[in-house]
Order: sequence, then C-alpha cells, then structure tokens
Amino acid sequence: MDQHSLFISQTLIEWYNLNKRELPWRETKNPFKIWISEIILQQTRVAQGYDYYVRFIETFPDIVQLANADEDTILKLWQGLGYYSRARNLHTAAKQVRDNFGGKFPDRYEDILSLKGVGDYTAAAIASFAFDLPYAVVDGNVFRVLSRLFAINTPIDTSAGKRLFTDLANELLDKEQPGEYNQSIMDFGAIQCVPVSPDCTICPLADRCLALSHKQVSLYPVKQGKTKVKERFFNYLDIHFGPNTYLHKRTGNDIWKNLYELPLIETDKDITIEELQNTETFHAILQNVGTISIHPMSFSMKHVLSHRIIYARFYRIEITDDTELKDKYIKTSTSSVGDYAISRLVDRYFEQQGKPTLFS
Repeated sequence: MDQHSLFISQTLIEWYNLNKRELPWRETKNPFKIWISEIILQQTRVAQGYDYYVRFIETFPDIVQLANADEDTILKLWQGLGYYSRARNLHTAAKQVRDNFGGKFPDRYEDILSLKGVGDYTAAAIASFAFDLPYAVVDGNVFRVLSRLFAINTPIDTSAGKRLFTDLANELLDKEQPGEYNQSIMDFGAIQCVPVSPDCTICPLADRCLALSHKQVSLYPVKQGKTKVKERFFNYLDIHFGPNTYLHKRTGNDIWKNLYELPLIETDKDITIEELQNTETFHAILQNVGTISIHPMSFSMKHVLSHRIIYARFYRIEITDDTELKDKYIKTSTSSVGDYAISRLVDRYFEQQGKPTLFS
C-alpha cells in the first residue's frame, strides 16, 4: 500500500472511531447476526431495518431455528420491508447452513458466497466483520466515496466499473483490521460523504478529494443510465360474504412471490369498473356467487417499486353465496387478514378502509 492509500485508510478509521453509529450488529462477531443485519439492510435504511433486525434475532436466536421455520412465518415477520426475495433467500440460505455446514455458519469466504442471496458485497462484509478476513466491501456508499476521492468517470453500473472499484477498494483495505476499515468507509459514505450536498468543509479527506478540487462533487458517482420503469395496473376484488373476505397466495416468478393478496385482475391500462365487469377473468372469479353488490366507492393507490409503478384499484364486493368461491380462495375473517403475510400495497388498503384515496 502506497503512502497516499495508507493515509486515506488511516484517516477513515480515525474518523470512524469518533463518529461511528452505535448498532447492535457491530457489537458482535456472531456471523449469524451479522448476516441477518446485512440481508435486512440491502435496499433498506438503517432506521427502518433496526426494528426488523431486533425482531428477527428475538424470534430466531440461531440459524437452525430460522432454517426450521415455515416460510409464511418469515414472510410475515418481513412484511413492510419490501424486496421479499431477500426473505425467501434468507430462509434457503439458513437451510443450506443447516444441511451442508452442520448448522454452523461457514467461515470461508467462498463458502459464505455460496449461500443463497449472498453476493460479493455481503460475503465480504460477513467475512471481514465476523472473521477478520481481508475482503473489501463495495456498496453504494463505497462507490460514492471512492468515485469522488479519485474522480473516477467509469460508470458504477457497468461490469468495468464494478471491477475497477473492487480492485481499488481492495488496494485501500487495511489488511490488519479489515472489518474496522470496511465499517469506516461505509459509515463515512452514509454520514459524511452523502449523496446530496455533503459538507466538504469538515471532511478530513477534503485535501485529497479530486472531485472537490475540480468542484465536481455532485457529478460523482457516474451512472450509465436509469433502468426503464414499467407501469402495471392492478384491480383487486375485496369480496365479502358476511364477515369474511378471500385471499390467495401469489406464485410464479413475479413480485411478492408467496405473499397473500386479494383476488387480482391485472389489465394493460387503467379501466373502469364497468369495463372490469366485462372481462372474462371477472366472470370466472364471480360466477355462481348469488347476488353481486359492488360498493360505489373504490380505493385507488399508486405504489412505487424500484423498476415498477403499480396503479391499483380496490373494489369491495358483497356476495350471497360462496359455495364455489371458498374452493378457489382462502376464506378468512376480515379481522384475521393481518395473520397472513400480505404485500405492503394490500396492507395499505386495509389500513385505509373508509378513507378513499386517489392516485398520488
């Protein structure tokens, strides 16, 4: 490591020791707890993920208990965090550890990387935090700090960019205290070198930052381009027979896999209830249900995901015969819907019963 790299590494660690956030997963070398925290914090802010981490550790004190749990329990515990594939991968990885590693979390980087849902970043984080192995983490915070320090124009969302930043991160890594260094550069990006309007006047690396010297801090990191966002139109049927409503479990390789929701009709555009009633799917769902009464007020919501915008309408429908319907769906009392792992979108609908909304 050259003197410039050494200065950056030492400065980051010194800054971290004075400014680090006190978090429970930093007070342990337990790889299971560190892994849980890293999976939760993928695509999730620390403030939001904190309580989920605490609940997961309280519910599943060790990885074997997590492996032996049923998926519905895990998804319910995860509800509200989004990106539910993380929860399913967490469960699969726990079973891998139980079955392939005797219930003991692996301590080799390659073995950690072999776990479902664990990529290069997460493997490096666990390896360095739990086992002091010399692997550098590269996440959004690291991309931002390094791209500004070295004024790197290579887009971070390209293969070439990822290789370049990984090599640079490993070059800067303090091999004697890799976990401490990795934590320091991530916290530095989260607290000091923030995405918008960082306070460079108090930055301990200001005189080493090429982006700052060129007055181009806001231009970094460079991205190749935005992913195209797809619009989808969901029409949910909240079908009531007395005090009961009906749910079904989503399957297939789509969003919210294995979560529960109301009967759904997806259309290629926003349509009226009259148009919806003329679809084959509507007739297929509500055939032989006696008298149908549709509540005059629908609920409309806009739900934004990373690569999708979902425009959802919810229609409350009263029926007088559920003989066939209960064979197609899960019949449950409306007061028990919360017992199921449902998507945040459907959860928002039940939260706002009696509060009609518009797309906004």
